[in-house]
Amino acid sequence: MPATRLTLICHARTAAQKQARLPLDEALEMDWQAQALSRATAFKPGLRVLCGPELRTRQTATLFCAEPQVQEALRDCGLGLWQGLSIKQLQAREPQALQAWLADPHLAPPQGESVAQLCQRVAQWLQDMATRPGHWLAVTHPFVMRAALLQVLQAPLASFNLLDIEPLARLDLSHAGRWRLRLLESPAPG
Repeated sequence: MPATRLTLICHARTAAQKQARLPLDEALEMDWQAQALSRATAFKPGLRVLCGPELRTRQTATLFCAEPQVQEALRDCGLGLWQGLSIKQLQAREPQALQAWLADPHLAPPQGESVAQLCQRVAQWLQDMATRPGHWLAVTHPFVMRAALLQVLQAPLASFNLLDIEPLARLDLSHAGRWRLRLLESPAPG
């Protein structure tokens, strides 16, 4: 079977990220285009582009192609009633619930999705992508990228909160029998 190459890119920065708020379906910051456009030029025209359904992923994906294919499996982790709240607000209102959620990947925010459920969803999506040869680019969220890394590295769920994914970060994977992390050469400084 021909190989699958999958490049995951985190959406560009939002105001929620700057303010340490759990995201809603907000637009990107005003200055995101120039920064993201420089990343987009590294990819070949005609690349098959997927994205999550949220506005921030769709906006970022349009830098790579005019009509990205929205995939529900790439949606952000469902944070339920905590969506839109800042970490400070949660620490003040529900400190025990927040700490329990951060410590136990099987706990979900009220009316939300647990990290374990997210990781299951992403594992299923990766399994499906393994049957789709060629190079794919998927614009998604930090939580989804963390879940993909755990799956590929077969790391325990407890490792989830040890990973930081910055806006526009890139994760390269390949599949030829099994998923592998691809570390790419970076351009020389200066």
